Amino acid sequence: MLMKFLLTLLVLGSSSAFAAGVSFNRDIRPLLSDRCYYCHGTDSNHRKAGLRLDTFEGATADNDGVRALVPGDPSKSEVWLRIISEDEDEVMPPPDAHKPAFTDAEKALIKRWIEEGAKYEAHWAFVAPKRPAVPAGLNAIDHFIGARLQEEGLSFSPEAERGLLLRRVMVDLTGLPPTAEEVLAFEKDASPQAYERAVDRLLKSPRYGERMAMEWLDVARYADTNGYQMDSNRMQWPWRDWVVRAFNDNLPHDRFIIEQIAGDMLPQPTQDQLIATGFNRNHMLNAEGGTIAEENRTKNVFDRVETTGTAFLGLTMNCCQCHDHKFDPLTQRDYYSMYAMFNQLIEPGGVDKRFGKKAYSDTYDNLYAIESPYITLASPEQQAGLDAATKKWSEAKKTFDAAAKDYATPFIAWVKEMRDDPSLIPQRIKDDLISRFVLNAPLDNLQNGNTQRLLRVFLTDHPEWKKLSDLVDQAKADEEATREKIPHVMVMKDEKPRETHILKRGNYETPGDKVEPAVPSFLPKLPAGAKANRMALAQWLVSPEQPLTSRVIVNRYWQMLFGRGLVKTPDDFGLQGALPSHPELLDWLAVEFRESGWDLKRLIKLIVMSRTYRQSAKVTPTLLAKDPENILLARGQRFRIDSRFLRDQALAISGLLVEKQGGQSVMPYQPPGIWEEMSFGKNRYFQGTGADLYRRSLYTFWRRSVAPANFFDVPARQVCVVKPQRTSTPLHALTTLNDPTYIEAARVWADKLHDLPNDTARLRHAYLAATSRHAAADDLASLQRILGNALVHYTQHKADAAKLLTTGEGKPKSNIPAHDLAAWTTVCLTLLNLDDTLNR
Repeated sequence: MLMKFLLTLLVLGSSSAFAAGVSFNRDIRPLLSDRCYYCHGTDSNHRKAGLRLDTFEGATADNDGVRALVPGDPSKSEVWLRIISEDEDEVMPPPDAHKPAFTDAEKALIKRWIEEGAKYEAHWAFVAPKRPAVPAGLNAIDHFIGARLQEEGLSFSPEAERGLLLRRVMVDLTGLPPTAEEVLAFEKDASPQAYERAVDRLLKSPRYGERMAMEWLDVARYADTNGYQMDSNRMQWPWRDWVVRAFNDNLPHDRFIIEQIAGDMLPQPTQDQLIATGFNRNHMLNAEGGTIAEENRTKNVFDRVETTGTAFLGLTMNCCQCHDHKFDPLTQRDYYSMYAMFNQLIEPGGVDKRFGKKAYSDTYDNLYAIESPYITLASPEQQAGLDAATKKWSEAKKTFDAAAKDYATPFIAWVKEMRDDPSLIPQRIKDDLISRFVLNAPLDNLQNGNTQRLLRVFLTDHPEWKKLSDLVDQAKADEEATREKIPHVMVMKDEKPRETHILKRGNYETPGDKVEPAVPSFLPKLPAGAKANRMALAQWLVSPEQPLTSRVIVNRYWQMLFGRGLVKTPDDFGLQGALPSHPELLDWLAVEFRESGWDLKRLIKLIVMSRTYRQSAKVTPTLLAKDPENILLARGQRFRIDSRFLRDQALAISGLLVEKQGGQSVMPYQPPGIWEEMSFGKNRYFQGTGADLYRRSLYTFWRRSVAPANFFDVPARQVCVVKPQRTSTPLHALTTLNDPTYIEAARVWADKLHDLPNDTARLRHAYLAATSRHAAADDLASLQRILGNALVHYTQHKADAAKLLTTGEGKPKSNIPAHDLAAWTTVCLTLLNLDDTLNR
């Protein structure tokens, strides 16, 4: 906590600011929130000694002649006296709280604050942003960043090298690097508008929507399966494709939010607007037997509330399931009032639609399990095929049922014989599950499910009737196969009003006080006269009075482009969250974004066109000493590319990438046994072929119980995640050096490089394609050594060359000797793993 505090001083507390006085928001609230609010904050049920320190009124209230704070007089302020006490029974925080004691520097700040009047301030994030003034003709981003740099005696770094700048903006906006030819063309274009033209081209590229969608899918916890033990499949991919279209079409971001929260409540909603509401059906879904429907339904609603809180409000609402928030002014009543908005959905609390694999199969392969409400999205061709298959099945069943007059009597006699003599059961029926139905299956209704199971066993010894039964089974299988290809998308649809109660300790079995739908009470209220439902909530989220949403959104996109948000805790804009490094810039961007009509492409262009974004990422000793984390942004930011885009990059550089958009998720290369081991053999991985192996990572099938094996540092997609995880371990290299995607990409790339006349030309071109930099003499020398050593190895070890060259589905297209192609594959694989390739 001390480090966080000192960092805050570094970023926000210049000497001039401290000379002007102590700031409650900047200097004092972080200390009180960390050390005091847990016991003396919002949660009345947990509050000690009836003392509340998170409000001025509570802190200055008279408590039997004692006041925690006496503005202007530390000696009469019980808070101060407790902080400096050396008596372990008196000192605050107490030793058993296991919180660090205040340092001398922190004590000095608190004393000075009390002396200056102990002024409280509203938490910055809970006050609607106002647009700060910017001198005419200046880029607002550069104005605020530059002013802060000047204050610290720093200045902007020079612009990045042309090739590296193009690579940076292409990776950021499309998830793919430029080709060597694109780099050369950009370097030769001396026009002042060259960079802006490149940005405009990227924003119009269909790749842009795919790149932006990847970010949102993590937030929206999108996956292709339900989670839990069965982890059966679902068909939400049309929602994913809607997201891609929304970004490419630059759907105003307020509409993007409204349609996902309440698209079904719009007047005469379109199919796309219904699909959009799949956002709130992306949660996990329990399809296991024996679960309690109301418990499942409650968990679904919890998820919607908490996802809304994280994705749009930047608030940690989870703990309010059980009690008032310990730090933020969020109460349990607030939580369940928002819960009431999502508590009207027609949902049974469990899977009520299964199709695909038979329910009694030993595996869950291709078993789809979804929950109402849902819509089907059959194409005209699919609908015609389904109608034909259904008709064929109906006719086959009608023929079979008509034969009942012939087989019913002997079948009933067959069952009665076993009832009279149970010893016949194991002789006639080998399946223990079906044998249990002998004694209780109704014989006066041959359509009963249990009776049908017995009938199928009986028919195995009567080929003249079994033939008809087989025709029914085949027709039904054909119909199911046709149906399972038609997307069934879970959506939102409310039913008649359902009462909502506070759930004591978050337990669905212990309802408490009744609550009405509402937004958190400390934030602006819903518009007067508005019906309190999801539509009102959606419109409130994007209203000018609402202080959080626009800040939260622009902060996340700043994080996407700089690796770190202006607020480094994108999931927590509350009292325990970090202060913004550049508060005026954050507010300016939030207001600008909102007043531009929530134009996301305009916001992205504004950021990437700034001098701040275009800076070189080179680090000088001065910058490293003064700002090691680059919070002040005196240089370009450097960070590792998302592993999903690393895979796409390898495919693109090699020429393998298949840029087909949309459709059902695909299964590219994956080591055998991973799904099976995680599911006790119930879920099996059926690797795709052809184009399916080379599509963008966005379209890779995502199983919640085990994320795709060739990705790392990715969320499980079980809950909303808004902050990327970046770690650095040797395990990452095991993927990028050994996964078949990377090896095959390297081999195909090596094959293509042989179109160039000599080794030097090949190495120069390959280095430029991988890094967007021209190889220096020492770079070329290193690559020549790698190539030479590889040639020696593969000349002497032909089996190793053969093994390397047969990795992946594709086969070499040229007649290059195996040892030569294997050596060049090694060089290309090395280039795909260079630091300059893995980072932007």
